[in-house]
Amino acid sequence: MNRFTGEKAVTNYIKRDMEALVASVSERYSGMLLTGPRQVGKSTMLRHIMGEEREVVTLDNYAERALAKNDPARFLSVHALPLLVDEVQYAPELFSYVKMAIDEGAPPGSFWLTGSQSMRLMRLAGESMAGRVALLSMSGLSQNEIYGCAPNVPFSLGDRDGVAERVKSRKRADTDEIFKRIFDGSLPGYIRDGAEDRDIFYTGYTGLYLDRDVREEIPGVSPERFFDFVCAAACRIGQTLNVHSLASDVGVSDDTARRWLEVLEKSGIIFYLTPYSNNLLARTVKQKKMYFFDTGVASFLTNQSSPKIMEGSTFAGAALENYVVSEIRKTYVNSGKVCHMYYYRDVQNREIDLVLEDGGMLHPIEIKKNTVPAPSMISNFSVLRKSSVPTGLGAVVCMSDSLSALDGDTLVIPVWAI
Repeated sequence: MNRFTGEKAVTNYIKRDMEALVASVSERYSGMLLTGPRQVGKSTMLRHIMGEEREVVTLDNYAERALAKNDPARFLSVHALPLLVDEVQYAPELFSYVKMAIDEGAPPGSFWLTGSQSMRLMRLAGESMAGRVALLSMSGLSQNEIYGCAPNVPFSLGDRDGVAERVKSRKRADTDEIFKRIFDGSLPGYIRDGAEDRDIFYTGYTGLYLDRDVREEIPGVSPERFFDFVCAAACRIGQTLNVHSLASDVGVSDDTARRWLEVLEKSGIIFYLTPYSNNLLARTVKQKKMYFFDTGVASFLTNQSSPKIMEGSTFAGAALENYVVSEIRKTYVNSGKVCHMYYYRDVQNREIDLVLEDGGMLHPIEIKKNTVPAPSMISNFSVLRKSSVPTGLGAVVCMSDSLSALDGDTLVIPVWAI
């Protein structure tokens, strides 16, 4: 049992790639704010790696929340350091007082804060505690965390030998297994506990999201209408964002759709890729592409009934693209690195699924369901050569069972090796 909250320890804990990052940050910063969507394992990880001396307070407790909001100075005086404050978004009034404690000499690792409204918390913390608190973001489990335990290294095409080492360290998976991974998603509560009824789990997850995050951000909103909106958004993963079309499908105004998309982004349901542009390239489109952080949530919201049915559906390509983009992003987030990731599309409809800027070079990536890619799949890579940034090694990420090459400048990388 946790000595402060009475909660049982997680016995089937899955080791997280961020553990080393948290330990390193705690040695250098007096405070750390860990944000991310609900139920991705923020508190579980911190409770697992913390020492016995750290006190834990959750602001899900209404008495603690009231004290933190109404008298933050007293809240900090009655809780000893080092301190973990869970769900800190309920009392942003604490930030100024944490800042003062840090300025007065609080030692490294004194404050661990967690919250589930990433963008809002990052903004508030940035305004209140800039330079004093390390800001980290956490996603659901990566496929490395679930299916392997290799050291986490940001995905990069800057080094062929590095790609080869990555492939050696990952667990192989065929097409059926990859779509099962997409279908299951990455939420620890489902993966770790082996929930037997997926629909019950995800119904509960989306219900909690609507009851807590959405009602707080949009008082008076119809949960049913907003749920329909989230489902319509899930049907559009991997597509350029058309706000008017999305709004029309649900019967709301374009302005309402924009506000609701902001809520989805702030609460960690969706994220975007921006288009890559350069003044030496052809005129490019301006719209962002939308993705879900968790493919299990997206699969549930689009009524995918099994991995096999999803694999044969029109949703398969978008789901696979979402999975690969999300997994690459996690390798950077779990290392505390910024991921410079874009997509390319110009007015001539030439498109590249992913453009990774790394080491001063552009690396084009196509994501395909095929097991044996064709040269025609990379025909648009050449457009990047006109950019002022040099083009490096490219890749086709697909259902291949091994690492190979399409030509001298393009690798073929299995999805399971991301």
